Amino acid sequence: MYDLARKALKLAEKAGAEEAEIYYAASHSTGVNFKKDALESAKDRFSEGIGIRAIVNGAVGFASTNSKVKIENAVEVAVSEARVRENDPDWVCLPSNEKYPTVSGIFDKKVEAMELEECIGYALALVEGTKEFPGTLPTSGGFTRAKGRQLILNTNGIEIEEESTAVSGFVDVITVNGHTSTAYDFAVSRSLDIDFFAIGKSASQLALKSNGGIKIEPQKTDVIFHPFAFSDIIEEAFAPSIDADNVQKGRSGLIEKLGEELAVPELSIYDDGLIEAGIETSVSDDEGIPSQRTTVIEKGVLETYLYDSYTAGKAGVKSTANGSRSSYTSPPSVGLRNFIIDYPKTDVIADTQSGIFVNTIIGAHTANSISGDFSVEARNAFTIKDGALDKPVKSLMISGNAFELLKHITGAGFDVRKVGGIITPSIRVSDMSVIG
Repeated sequence: MYDLARKALKLAEKAGAEEAEIYYAASHSTGVNFKKDALESAKDRFSEGIGIRAIVNGAVGFASTNSKVKIENAVEVAVSEARVRENDPDWVCLPSNEKYPTVSGIFDKKVEAMELEECIGYALALVEGTKEFPGTLPTSGGFTRAKGRQLILNTNGIEIEEESTAVSGFVDVITVNGHTSTAYDFAVSRSLDIDFFAIGKSASQLALKSNGGIKIEPQKTDVIFHPFAFSDIIEEAFAPSIDADNVQKGRSGLIEKLGEELAVPELSIYDDGLIEAGIETSVSDDEGIPSQRTTVIEKGVLETYLYDSYTAGKAGVKSTANGSRSSYTSPPSVGLRNFIIDYPKTDVIADTQSGIFVNTIIGAHTANSISGDFSVEARNAFTIKDGALDKPVKSLMISGNAFELLKHITGAGFDVRKVGGIITPSIRVSDMSVIG
């Protein structure tokens, strides 16, 4: 199918496409899962296919296939769809070939060469790590390694091929010492630089520390969000509003806010497709625009929205290289790359006299992505007293607004984590509403 991708581009032109794009993606992943402390499954998964965009008279058609024998048919479907659709006055053109950057750390030969036995070994390391603290039991977890290959071709001269790898591990733990509390931990990387034993150990330790939670009164206080928790709020309650497509369709709380002070002056946020070994690092976005570092917020001021080629053409600006696809079965849309939260770092817990520390949250997906309002349940939360974690909190709800939250950040920790494509330390926010 890889070789046929080039053929598909010629077929699209022959069928009458004025412009055409072929997006080929193939992946091979090995996943090893366990329940309690026993292996449950080990599976290899393969995926391969192409997506075709065809443009006729300013109208865009799309089709995809994972069958070699149906590529010609898929091309015809894409061209035919473009023919019957109305002209899109906002369509400009597909991207053109440009100079591309060099990126590093996204492909590891050791990950590519891993055998099933080695994958099982890393999954078992997660389980063994949980045993470092008696009184807990892993309920589920797993290890995954993946390798992928991508090819982007279009009639404007783009031809980009890239390979990548990734590994990840997670574990959920429950206490069995007479109290019931749970915790989880996970990590993801482009290479085998993760201590999977330590992930299991960390989850068990957190579950035990969360035993015997106390009730707290409703109050407004400082809240320190662990990277897991803060990344969820940013992704669900803030990021949709800097998506240019949402801005252009009136679905953003940041319409006409460029140049305005949106956050505290110590905060900057970057979208960066170039950082070494980033989970979203690549020489280009998913339509062939060269990757770049984009300043979204600089010293508290909103500098730009994020654009793919279509929304950029519609706005008359240059794409920020944020064309993203979930797979070959869908056309590109605006998506985050490596989204970096930058704030001066200190020992943020030690610098906090009183407040709440929250490891994870549940319910961020229910946030209002237009207004930025959210209400979430905190998990593995602790009171802070005199610069140290004090007592576990039994149950806690936190409500707030993502845009107001950015104006009340007062600290950040040294504990920067890659939570998928979001890279953030723990963040302290003042005056948060919490309900026990």
